[in-house]
Amino acid sequence: MKRTGIMGGTFNPVHNGHLRLAEEAYRQIPLDEVLFMPSGRPYMKSEQEVASAGMRAEMTRLAIRDIPYFRFSPLEVEQTGNTYTYRTLERLRRENPDTAYYFIVGADTLFQMPSWVKPERVFADCTVVAAVRNDKTPADMEEQISLLRRRYNAQITLLHTARTDISSTEIRRKYAAGISIAEDVPEAVRAYIEERGLYR
Repeated sequence: MKRTGIMGGTFNPVHNGHLRLAEEAYRQIPLDEVLFMPSGRPYMKSEQEVASAGMRAEMTRLAIRDIPYFRFSPLEVEQTGNTYTYRTLERLRRENPDTAYYFIVGADTLFQMPSWVKPERVFADCTVVAAVRNDKTPADMEEQISLLRRRYNAQITLLHTARTDISSTEIRRKYAAGISIAEDVPEAVRAYIEERGLYR
């Protein structure tokens, strides 16, 4: 089976933390490729908070353009209406039956997944690959993983990664305050944000 990672998210904006997490998953699982898949219209977020799907897609393309095993996927951006992970995974599995999917998430997402639409179908169609962040201890993670395994028969793998506190929310706050984000995002993404006047 081909092993394909999915790095999904709003990517508002995509940042170096996303890239590092995808790189760790690619090397540790290991994976054949990682799909970067910006959400079209995330149902859990206000549209006023989020840059347009086209802009988020372009920032994602710019961020990964020099990494051959990272690929951009327009699957969710091209959908109309709200996007749901379970529908995306079902479509991918249907179109690529010879591929095993690994859904890459940060610790915060692992704790949010039970509140998603049809989480049982998400866990049925992929292995979840999770990384620890500074606000979650290893004990917190193991407790949540045990809960998800009991409730959904979830397949979950923990990554051994350096913890990171980079977040899109903090990047937007810093940029709006005139603080440099050069260390937080790829240079092509920083330049795009500057050119388009985003997040001011």
